[in-house]
Amino acid sequence: MNKDTKKKDRRDKIRRRIRSTIRGTSERPRMCVYKSNNHIYAQLINDLEAVTLASASTNSNELKEKFKDKTRTEAAEEVGKILAKNAQEEGINKVVFDRSGYKYHGVVKALAEGAREGGLDL
Repeated sequence: MNKDTKKKDRRDKIRRRIRSTIRGTSERPRMCVYKSNNHIYAQLINDLEAVTLASASTNSNELKEKFKDKTRTEAAEEVGKILAKNAQEEGINKVVFDRSGYKYHGVVKALAEGAREGGLDL
């Protein structure tokens, strides 16, 4: 088993443990985070109906140019603010934060703080 497989298995184990306790509802959806090497994605999910209520990412076509000259952390903070704006348009103010097994620092922390600045209650 190589190092990458061990890291993935560790993150999957943490993600399963987190998801066993966190459930998103229509009143308080789950804010799910996914990060790749180049981009960060966030969604608000109602787990009871299996529906995505709002989403934002650095990879969306209309926002790609905006994030071109920013660092990953700055871009993640902007994605958090955009997601908060989209959520408030849907009438959502409170969410449950799901870090998906990632450590709460760097881009994940910046995304959460950007969502708080945008008006979401995490």
